[in-house]
Amino acid sequence: MQIPHLDKQTEDGTQLNLDALYQICPSCFTETAGENGQLKHVVNFEKLRELLGDNAVEDAPEVYDFTWVGKRAAQREAMAPCRKTLRPCPEESVDWDNTQNLYIEGDNLEVLKLLQNSYMGKVKMIYIDPPYNTGNDFVYHDDFAQSEDEYDESNKDEEGKRYFKNTETSSDGRFHSDWCSMIYSRLLIARSMLTDDGVIFISIDDNEARNIRKICDEVFGEYNFLAQVVWERAFSPINLMKHFSPSHDYIICYCKNPDETSCNGIPRSQEANDRYSNPDNDPRGVWSSSDISVGPAVQENIYPITTPSGRVVEPPAGRSWSLSRNAFRERLQDNRIWFGPDGDGVPRIKRFLSELRKTGITPMTIWKHEEVGHSQGATQNLARLLGGKKYFDYPKPVGLIKRCLALYSDKDSIILDFFSGSGTTAQSMFELNAEDQGKRKFILVQLQEETTEGSPARTDGYITICDIAKERIRRAGKKIKEEHPEAKDLDIGFRVFKCDDSNYKEVAFAPKDYSQESLDLFVDNIKEDRTDLDLLFDCMLRWGVTLDLPMSKTKVDGCTIHNVNEGGLVACFDGKVTEGVIDAIAEMYPAKVVFRDSSFEEAAQKMNLFELFKQKCGWTEQEVRNNVRVI
Repeated sequence: MQIPHLDKQTEDGTQLNLDALYQICPSCFTETAGENGQLKHVVNFEKLRELLGDNAVEDAPEVYDFTWVGKRAAQREAMAPCRKTLRPCPEESVDWDNTQNLYIEGDNLEVLKLLQNSYMGKVKMIYIDPPYNTGNDFVYHDDFAQSEDEYDESNKDEEGKRYFKNTETSSDGRFHSDWCSMIYSRLLIARSMLTDDGVIFISIDDNEARNIRKICDEVFGEYNFLAQVVWERAFSPINLMKHFSPSHDYIICYCKNPDETSCNGIPRSQEANDRYSNPDNDPRGVWSSSDISVGPAVQENIYPITTPSGRVVEPPAGRSWSLSRNAFRERLQDNRIWFGPDGDGVPRIKRFLSELRKTGITPMTIWKHEEVGHSQGATQNLARLLGGKKYFDYPKPVGLIKRCLALYSDKDSIILDFFSGSGTTAQSMFELNAEDQGKRKFILVQLQEETTEGSPARTDGYITICDIAKERIRRAGKKIKEEHPEAKDLDIGFRVFKCDDSNYKEVAFAPKDYSQESLDLFVDNIKEDRTDLDLLFDCMLRWGVTLDLPMSKTKVDGCTIHNVNEGGLVACFDGKVTEGVIDAIAEMYPAKVVFRDSSFEEAAQKMNLFELFKQKCGWTEQEVRNNVRVI
């Protein structure tokens, strides 16, 4: 019996779709011979059409569809497996052993694919601020094999581009198409990571607002659209503008399932609560009153009301009361109608503070800069935090992202930002956790874009945007901790990971290419520069284990045993695995166990491993097959 190997690449997205479809309608699947002669499940489209009835569309002359040059390629790229890995960097992290926050450097398309297995259905809220398509910004591309300098020199076809300038006058003529492909592929993966009640916020400007709406309608479903918020990002005009001076951006908001999604509302301020009083000593507490007349008039709700003072009042011209006669009598008997301190005023209805929505004030779709901040203030605040140096132009205000977090995250939610830039999302989450004693945790992803030669950032030693963001998060966390001494358990740390090539050597050769040197690769397929920690986190990614879990290690018979989340995953990558090592692992009550293939010199040793786990852990043969892997 062979011990299964862990996959060395992420799952094929098309296979994930097939698995999901099989759960819904297995009858439309059949078997056919694959390229290697083995049977595989495939979809019988005739049966699928029968199941869909008249709801299937094929070769229709006219259908509503949003498409662009490169859309199919973007779909294929989103589904394609990734052979890269995330390498841990404890030396660049803060509170590595205890923190549950993650900061990941690398191409976000590759990183999302790597995270998908571990975080599918676990992210409560996503906030992203993708590059605006202004014609001057750099836009991500599917393959980041080249640096910016190499791209500028070569400017060849799409393969090998790291990122490129997306200008309206570019030779490929795909100003909007390239941007749409970039964001589309990433959103396809990101959606799968949202919880059923999860929400995504996307900052965007006028250039691509219409296209991001159409893309999100397709990815999330148009009925899952929640709002297009207008954020007042500027408070003074730019007089040099020829026509209009833009003062706003948008924040597009979609959910995964509207029936399961609820809004927390905007927390009420003390100033708002102070507007409530109790002049008649009502036992239900403080209240405020509101007009009960509405317009246009509804004839049956036009009737006279006699005040306690004896004055008769009717609705103003063109209006009627908002309550029917019976409804008014019920409110009057319940002491919910207020006629003023002298009993002579126009009737108003009481609104008790204790009966307001527990979830806070329903948010409006215009967010003023006085409420959530503006770009200029955000730039100044970040510069002050970083010692007076301006390294970023127009970062998002902390208040803006904090409002998004407050509206749709819970106190223990996972927050994802895969265009994290200066790290505003991290600071916003730290502040909100400090204020409401939350335990939210973030996953931030940022491309390792280099700072400009001669810029203040490069002069101060920051080689990449990630270097600045990590320093910003360190300083922000320390500052918030000092400002909130009561938040003793506030997690202001983060584990740093960097996207890198696979831990495994390339051992696939054509028969004519085999040599003694290539045969030696089979002795150990792990690259020489990779550490136990590299291998451990790669195993966690492949086996669907989240990267924020606590871990420990112990030595037995000269071998290091890594224990993730008290037995959630136990690994040993050292030389000869003894029965004593197996005993120690069994005592950890492991759910998953992984070894290095080269630890076993003979096949008989692997067979013995099966028997030992059956004996020590009380597992069946199938449980050993499910729970034990080698790399």
